[in-house]
Amino acid sequence: MLDPRLNHVVAVAHGGSFTRAAEIVGLTQSGITKSIADLERELGFAIFFRTSRGALMTEEGRDFVERAERLLDDARSLLQGSRERGDPYAGPLRVGVCPASLEWLLAEPLAALLARHPGIRYEVIGSSFERMIRLLRNGSVDVALGFDAAFAEWSDVRREPVATMQGVLFVRKGHPLLGRTGIGIADLADYDFITPTDSRPYGVVIREIYESRGVDWRKHLHVIDNFSIVRQIVATSDAIGVTTAGLAATSLFANGFSIITDVSPFAPSPLACAVRSRWDPKPAVRAFLAEMRSRARTV
Repeated sequence: MLDPRLNHVVAVAHGGSFTRAAEIVGLTQSGITKSIADLERELGFAIFFRTSRGALMTEEGRDFVERAERLLDDARSLLQGSRERGDPYAGPLRVGVCPASLEWLLAEPLAALLARHPGIRYEVIGSSFERMIRLLRNGSVDVALGFDAAFAEWSDVRREPVATMQGVLFVRKGHPLLGRTGIGIADLADYDFITPTDSRPYGVVIREIYESRGVDWRKHLHVIDNFSIVRQIVATSDAIGVTTAGLAATSLFANGFSIITDVSPFAPSPLACAVRSRWDPKPAVRAFLAEMRSRARTV
């Protein structure tokens, strides 16, 4: 059997602290602390930085945790007998989405994939990009869907293009902007913005809109990834929201909102699925990527 300290290391990496790891594996905090310290002495390097806010992986520690994750996953698959059943797709497929508002893109691909491979068990995790890249790199998710421009900054992930998103600006019916003629980019800085992410591609563009007018963007930018909340705030205020061209074209959307057509600050944004570059994706991940590529489109 595998060294139980591998479970302890992975629990700390996932939980973010020795206290949380103790809860996950059912040991005392002191037991987890001693287990990790013993392992670090044996390895000859520190796996975690101990801070007042929790445990952060060192560079060597990140590599060790990734290998430990893979060993534990393989052991679980072996014990579940998936290979004996002749089903290499059986088991968990952990899909990350950043921002979480992109989850709707997974509906058809995941349903089709499950119909072909009923042994798959999904875990879909939505979060900010900053958290998602950590989950992907430490093995907590197998594949992540998000904006290609954000993933491109990380050399240790491999990206596969799956779609293109065209962002558009929308406001409530009767918004003051709609009464103006010749709306310019600078006019947008008179109002608050709501964006699903403050990183690329939307966050950078929106910040530049305010900065071009000498306005502090921090006082005007809301980062909200739940579209139901965004829709409600836009409907009851003068805030400007961001959505996709595909959603904006629906009759349900047009009943309550208007698209700002005079200005289009966002270039088409490629979406990608990212996996860790140093590991070969397991069969379920490869099947998922193929399904996403087969449905590539502009949304």
